[in-house]
Amino acid sequence: MLSGLLLTLCLFPICRDAVRLRLKSSWALALLDALGVELDADLTYAVPGSLLVANHISWIDIYVINAALPAAFVSKEEVRHWPVLGWLAARNETIFLRRGSRGHARIINQEVAERLFKGQHVAVFPEGTTTDGRSLLHFHAALLQPALAAGKPVLPVALSYWEVDGRRSLAPRYDGDISLGQCTRAILGRKRLIARLQTTPLLGLNGENRKQVAAEARAAISLAAGLPLAGNPPETPAYFQAVQPSDDHPINSLNPMPTDLA
Repeated sequence: MLSGLLLTLCLFPICRDAVRLRLKSSWALALLDALGVELDADLTYAVPGSLLVANHISWIDIYVINAALPAAFVSKEEVRHWPVLGWLAARNETIFLRRGSRGHARIINQEVAERLFKGQHVAVFPEGTTTDGRSLLHFHAALLQPALAAGKPVLPVALSYWEVDGRRSLAPRYDGDISLGQCTRAILGRKRLIARLQTTPLLGLNGENRKQVAAEARAAISLAAGLPLAGNPPETPAYFQAVQPSDDHPINSLNPMPTDLA
């Protein structure tokens, strides 16, 4: 964390975009290594300027993605006010989404599109909450709209965590009432974990609407990560079913969907 703070404070403001992305990737890899997490990434379908759509299990998902495909993340506004993590997020190209505001959503959509046009990756977690990593919730389609409107590709990214003996690991889960400290201790309690990141074929380049692309992305991630589809009514984002927002107990998703954008 200290090295991340120093990089963000001293180097990011003066670096060119390409250098900043390399620094972000190398620091994320160093953090995963410190946690005993080995990255196994298949980037076969990755192309510049893609909207990365990933399933969401843990707070370390962000660093797994950044290590392989450094990206700007779309996050809920409350994250900006979290101690340390909020400061880091604000200075690492995070795009903060104010829930319940259609006008602000339009501004966010424009910012996402501009980044994609520059060839940068933007990442979203369309489940709207974390899970224990054993199933896949409904995907809320609104966050996919900026890429589709801009004619940029949607890249499904399947995340999964594994023990060294080949069993799926629950150690990184950050759902329900599990705190950041509990999650981190569970990860550190394993001698080594394997984080698998698998890209799947690009979507959204043939005029599909956002609901169709969201369903196709969910099916692709389900197959790639070996996760069954779980029920989660589209009308009620999982974040609002499970947890009240809290600045001092940052659990669940960085980017739960606003109720008016599901």
